[in-house]
Amino acid sequence: MDFRNLIAAAVAAALPAPAQLPAEEIAGMLETPPNPELGDFAFPCFKLAKALRKAPPLIAADLAAAVKLPEGVEKAVTAGAYVNFTLDRAAQARAVLERIDREGSRYGGSDIGAGRNVCIDYSSVNIAKPLHIGHLPSTVIGNALYRIYNHMGYHSVGINHLGDWGTQFGKMIYAYKAWGDRETIERGGVDELVKLYVRFHQEAENDESLNEAARAWFKRIEDNDPEAMALFNWFKEITLTEVQRVFDLMGIRFDSYAGESFYNDKMDRVVDELKERGLLKLDQGAQIVDLSEYKMPPCIILRSDGATLYATRDIAAALYRKDTYDFAKCLYVVAYQQDLHFRQWFKVVELMGYDWAKDLKHVAFGMVSGTEGAFSTRKGNMVKLRDVLQAAIDKTGAIMAEKSPNLENREEVAREVGVGALVWNSLYNGRIKDVVFDWDTVLNFDGETGPYAQYTHARACSVLRKAQPEGEIDYGALTDAESRALIAALAAFPDAVAEAMEKNEPYLVSRAVMAICQTFNRFYYERRIMADEANVRNARLKLTDAARRVIAIGLDLVGLKAPERM
Repeated sequence: MDFRNLIAAAVAAALPAPAQLPAEEIAGMLETPPNPELGDFAFPCFKLAKALRKAPPLIAADLAAAVKLPEGVEKAVTAGAYVNFTLDRAAQARAVLERIDREGSRYGGSDIGAGRNVCIDYSSVNIAKPLHIGHLPSTVIGNALYRIYNHMGYHSVGINHLGDWGTQFGKMIYAYKAWGDRETIERGGVDELVKLYVRFHQEAENDESLNEAARAWFKRIEDNDPEAMALFNWFKEITLTEVQRVFDLMGIRFDSYAGESFYNDKMDRVVDELKERGLLKLDQGAQIVDLSEYKMPPCIILRSDGATLYATRDIAAALYRKDTYDFAKCLYVVAYQQDLHFRQWFKVVELMGYDWAKDLKHVAFGMVSGTEGAFSTRKGNMVKLRDVLQAAIDKTGAIMAEKSPNLENREEVAREVGVGALVWNSLYNGRIKDVVFDWDTVLNFDGETGPYAQYTHARACSVLRKAQPEGEIDYGALTDAESRALIAALAAFPDAVAEAMEKNEPYLVSRAVMAICQTFNRFYYERRIMADEANVRNARLKLTDAARRVIAIGLDLVGLKAPERM
């Protein structure tokens, strides 16, 4: 039973004519009381006061007396300006657990996005640089959104927009030619490329001619010079091999690695269309789109030397993605410091006459910095993501060696839990939150953590290895406080997933999973699952199985594995 809509329909039928509202609107107004003892749904009457010329508490009293309770709803009582509805506990348990059975791995999902694509631009690897801790938020937020949108029926397209263009590649080639050798690079990979990059900047501080030489090498890349292109493509191959190892470790995949260089031959279209619409203006030698009417600085399309900028490339990429994928949404998971950049070029796309500009969304997140300030590759103070992942895996392995020495596939589980701890840590709070990286916080597995959620799943699996629910279920055996709380947490999961997609906030799924884990553990400790009475035991096993299944779904949606043993 869909109790929210049943109650909404009953309220709609009971409202007097001057204050009538559609059931769909009432369903959106229903709240969850802060204390479960007050009820399961609460309808606020404040909005009706003007139409009925009556105080909200009096309206609530009249409505509670007039409403015809639908099947499965036990009572309606007033609490100030609210009408609180309490469900029949057995009916609620049946409805929730039968839905989980019916929908299986699709529980919490929908077909709202059926037949539609959503492009998600995340991670943004920089060629000739390793993935560092600053890449973690974009990578895991984007991966979670990829999974959540798929769960809601969309076809997600994961795009890693490579940073593979710019003068830095001229610097890399100069540094390699001056101080590097192929054998060392082949052996040391990206780490050796970073050393050369850092050395270039150190040397260039005392010799400006190095920057001129670097620009000359980048010009050779632009001109498709064979030697420059061979080195450029070699650096790209080394980088992608390195980062793929990290992505494999994290269980993350992309459908496209089309980066900045991919759009080199696609930017004339942007310039031509802007000219045709009379949007380009000459300003101190540069070609700009004036956005002063929208209280933004100008969007520079071409520099005075004719070079394109990030905005030009992003517009070209958006046009290509719309042509290729016909997206319903195109999300950009990029730090909030780039907010102005996205607002500017989104507005330019709108001014170009594309109504799908409204479907471009900047999914912003807070910056990750070190205890001594911002990270910088050129200063050589990066914390490599692979090092943090390995440290988390090592710590997990040490704990398991002590507590579960006989666990089969212990190394695999240590990897799943260690990586999960790091991912969960980035997805348990809202996106817009600056983070100061420190090892103690990242490697702390106590409290509301990924390992706690994974362990809860393993605990449920352990119970179910002893026995499985059989035959008819007596849902009346699930009306105690702990069972009710767990059922309520399971029932809340689909709304959390829908809201996470609507707001592009994966943490809402993490919080919903944690609520299930905490209520399951209270149920586990307070109620003997393997009860002597067959009907009670069977019902509690059914509830345990439902919790196991939904925890696994939720963990998967945010990019964590669900080990069956820990």
